[in-house]
Amino acid sequence: MSERISAESSAELFSRLRPRLMAIGYRMLGSVQEAEDLAQDAWLRWHDEVELAGASVLNPEAWLVTVTTRMAIDRLRSAKLRREGYPGSWLPEPLVEEGPASPEQIRELADDVSIAFMVLLDCLTPEARAAFLLREVFEVDYEQVAAAIGKSEASARQIVHRAKQRVIKVRGADRQHARTPPQEQYALLRRLIQAITQGDFEGIRALLAEEAALMGDFGGVGPSLRSPLSGARRIAQLYYAHYLRHGDNMRLELALLNGDWALLRYLQGELESVQAFEFDGGRISQVRIQRNPAKLAGVRRQSHLLVRPEPS
Repeated sequence: MSERISAESSAELFSRLRPRLMAIGYRMLGSVQEAEDLAQDAWLRWHDEVELAGASVLNPEAWLVTVTTRMAIDRLRSAKLRREGYPGSWLPEPLVEEGPASPEQIRELADDVSIAFMVLLDCLTPEARAAFLLREVFEVDYEQVAAAIGKSEASARQIVHRAKQRVIKVRGADRQHARTPPQEQYALLRRLIQAITQGDFEGIRALLAEEAALMGDFGGVGPSLRSPLSGARRIAQLYYAHYLRHGDNMRLELALLNGDWALLRYLQGELESVQAFEFDGGRISQVRIQRNPAKLAGVRRQSHLLVRPEPS
């Protein structure tokens, strides 16, 4: 290295950069645990290849971001192969963040880490996803993007441009509406909770867009939805059936996850699912239910960090 980093300053470096490496890992892989493992592996590689070998590194942050990105690309390629045999739909793990300090920070977080955005990123190849995220989310210059994906700068520019076009195409012209503000999300979901807990079938249906869709990640545990459920009536019937089946054993709460208000469903006091939503024209247009127990473990473990509504 150009300047030998002491053990203490090295630890401080990792502590400072770990959130950035974790953020890259989560947006690439959709898993908090895998993002943690990725950041740790990048640090171990730094220790082995730089500290022990005494290699010269002028920009430790760029080095660690590049290594993290390259490992994330490799892991996502393997993950995509594994997901081909995944039972039902695959959805990212919910992300628990310590409470943002302002509505502006909530909005910025949701812009690039919402469940809807994470699902949208699956339309990209691992390499294109990495280039797109580094440039559009983390505002990395094209020189470093090129180094991270092993391409020329001109190629990196082309990959980012095509990725943006692909995202726009998949999102579709009908999805170009502005994001529903958190306070409106909250109000709609409070009404949904009220309708469900009162067994108000028509009330539930009225909150759903006619072309609404519901998909779920059950992780192979119990019955799963092999294909998305479409239409306000069918989705309302599912919610109503849960009300009839579970009644007073079901508790519904709201919490901020991935920068948006999400619905937490508890059965007999245990977290059973996390539900994320998209909205259009004052109604719910998309419901994504995470029931995979392995992907709910982080929410259970970090429940004390959840941002919940203020007591009324």
